[in-house]
Order: sequence, then C-alpha cells, then structure tokens
Amino acid sequence: ILLLNRDMSEGGGVGGLSSTQRLFVLFEHASGYALFRVKGFDAMAGDAALATDASLFASVVKFVAFSPFATGANALDNANMVAEGIVHEDLQTFLEANLPIEKKSKIALGVLDGKLGAALMELLGVACVTAGSVPEILRGVKRHFHFFVKGLTPRSEVKAQLGLCHGFSRCKVKFNVNRADNMIIQSISLLDQLDKDINTFCMRIREWYSYHFPELFKIVKDNHMFAKLVHLIQDKKNCEEKEEEIAELTMDENIAKQIVTASKSSMGMDISPMDLMNIQLFSTKAAALVTYRKQLFEYLQKKMSVIAPNLSTLIGEIVGARLICHAGSLINLAKYPASTIQILGAEKALFRALKTRAKTPKYGLIFHSSFIGRADTPNKGKISRYLANKCAIAARLDCFSEKPNAVIGSKLKTMVEERLNFFTTGVVPKTNDEFMAEALEELAEFEKLKKEAKKKKKEKKRAKLAAETEEMET
Repeated sequence: ILLLNRDMSEGGGVGGLSSTQRLFVLFEHASGYALFRVKGFDAMAGDAALATDASLFASVVKFVAFSPFATGANALDNANMVAEGIVHEDLQTFLEANLPIEKKSKIALGVLDGKLGAALMELLGVACVTAGSVPEILRGVKRHFHFFVKGLTPRSEVKAQLGLCHGFSRCKVKFNVNRADNMIIQSISLLDQLDKDINTFCMRIREWYSYHFPELFKIVKDNHMFAKLVHLIQDKKNCEEKEEEIAELTMDENIAKQIVTASKSSMGMDISPMDLMNIQLFSTKAAALVTYRKQLFEYLQKKMSVIAPNLSTLIGEIVGARLICHAGSLINLAKYPASTIQILGAEKALFRALKTRAKTPKYGLIFHSSFIGRADTPNKGKISRYLANKCAIAARLDCFSEKPNAVIGSKLKTMVEERLNFFTTGVVPKTNDEFMAEALEELAEFEKLKKEAKKKKKEKKRAKLAAETEEMET
C-alpha cells in the first residue's frame, strides 16, 4: 500500500479539503506499504506525459519510506482484511510511524475504498477522502511504482501480484466449497432437466412402440414403467412366457394378466427385428436414465440433510433445493426477508402485476409444498406467508449454525401444521414462545444424547484397543 504526502500550499486544493490541509493517499499493492510525498500535482494534472514518463512523475512525487510484507501468507492476510474494510495491524503500525498523527487537523487521507477509509478514520481520527485527485494519483503511482522502489522490477511486481491473486481467489473458492451448496444447486438443476428429458423420451417410446402393441399404453399409464416393460417384453408374442417377470416388475398380478390377455388380441402390426432392436436400445437408455434419476434424488436427500436439515425437514428436499438454487446460494437465501422468499420464482408475475396494477402473486416456488396444496383457496395466501416466514428462520439456522440439525426444523413444521389446522377447524394453535421453549428443550435433549453416543463410541474404541493390546502381549 502506497502513502502519498502532498503539500497543498504548493499546488491548489483537492475537492473536500481546505488549503491548509495536506493529503495522504493510500494505495493497495501486493508487495507492501510505501510512503511518498507529492508536490504540485494539480498544476500538472492535465499533462498526459505524467502517465508515461516516470521521471516527470517523480518530479512531483518524492519517495519517503517502504515496508514490504514479510511472507506471502502475511500479504494474503493483509489483502483479505483490506477487502473486508478492516485495518490490519501492519497497516496501522506503518501509518502511525510515518503519518504526522499529532497534526490530525492539518492532514487528510485519500483512499480508494470507502469502507477502509471509514475504518481508518475511526481508528486514527484522520479525515479520509475518496474523490478529487485521489484516483488519478493512484493510477500514476500504480503505473510507476517499480521506478521508486529499488530492486522491484516489472517482472517481480507481476509475480507478486499473480501470487497474491491466486491465494486470494483460492480463499474465496474454499469458502464456497465448505458450505457445499454448489452441489445442491447443480443436483437440483440436473434433476429437473432429467425429469423433462425422461418424459420426452418415454413419450417417444410410447408412440413408437404403440404401432406394435397399442393396448399396453391403455393398461400402463406411467411413462417410466412403460419404458421398463418395453425393455422387458420386446415382442408382444413373448408376454405369455414372461408373465411372472411382468408381475414382478409391475408388482401387480392383475396388470400382468391384463397385458397377457391384450397381447393375444392386439390390433398392432407386426414389427421387424431391426425396428424392435432400435426400440429396445432406446428403451434401455430411458430406463437407465430413470435409474440414475433415483440415485441422484437419494444423493440430493443426503446433501440436503447435511447442509440444510431444517429447511428440508420443513418443506422437503426438492422445494428446499429449488429455493437455494433460485437464490444462488444458501447464504443468499438466508439474507432474504420472508416476503421475498414467499414470491421467489414468481418475479415475472410480480413485475407484470406492478406494471398493470393487478393483484400481486401470493406464492412462487413454495407453491409446490404440500401445505399450500392442502389449504383451502381463501387461505392459500395466508399459509404461504406463514410458511415463507418459517422458511426464512430455517434457512438462517442452517446457514449460520456451526453444526445444524433438524430439531428446530421439525418444530417449525409442527407450527405450520397447527396453523393449517387452525384455518380448517378453528382450533387455536400454541404461541411462538411455547413452541420455541419446547424446541429448546428438545435441542438440549438432542445434544445430551449426542454427547452420550460420542462417549460410548470412545469407550468402545478404547476397549477394543485394550483388547488388541492384551492379545499382542499374550
């Protein structure tokens, strides 16, 4: 970080500063902290040669001090804190050593980042400026920095910047991976795409195979089961021989008998072995996609139970994953208010309603929750608002808890159930305070059982280790 000191009496003033104040400008760099003094910058501010001629720029900038970072880890630590708008101890020490802090009223500090400037103002009591000539001075110093610091070549400067950029980016990516909600977003997106593709493929198989055995379509309505039966039966003449296998696949003997009976009096045309082979290959692919879809759903359930257990317990894994996907991440969903979560996924309808001054939508993605479907039409808006409120609580618990569990999520689900029952029967539910008191008791009991289980596991492991040691000794 570079520090530029300018005598304001020699070159006019910068916007927001009096003529008696001197301006110090803070510049971020990958190699360390430096201090410069600038004189008469405003007089030459319009000169284009300042951007290209280092010696001309040096005539208005005087090098005073430089303090490099000790290690790459130290540079990364400084960069992370500056990015968050926090003053690092190294930066504070450097500024206190080189700034005339005792003359606070006569100096001002120019910074590029407003958050960092506010933090420095609070810590050092020095006025901070982000406008005026500050950005222009920073651009010039950034361009000619290697000219002032001995031993720093343009190549070594690029290496320092590249190493710090890689480390900084790696830290950000690690933060994302630890939350692991990226896997949920990709899984639910793939699951939705698979549903569309499987339905399209099964409809194509149904149309194709119906030329040969049209009655099967009327007996078996499910697309996935139809594809599996096509793969099993192949030619309709084989139905009688494979009756047991059909019954085992459909798990219904009556359906198997209907298929066999229909195959004997089928109106479909005969099909060549080549055509049948192509239909069978296509049905095999569709059946494999159905199997993979089940595996992916199980994977999504496990991920949601680990990352967002409260949200998945409240509204289910699919709807919860869709909310996270639409928000972009779990932390984004946790930051949303309940009113936003309520209409998440219905943005087009909302803006259309605002434009035409019509009624705004009452629900978005949470419409797919079973609670909305079970509510009467007049109560759908009320229960969706109540459900969105509980979803906001569950998302925040999952996001900001160190070790999230589904205890409070199950209690939130009970609250929604009782509220739905109240709309139907009029039975007054418990208050939020009563529910939360019960939830805290259950949570304490859960933690107690968890500790006991952990203790038993340790004792069992210790006993096993002791037994193995005795066997070795004997």
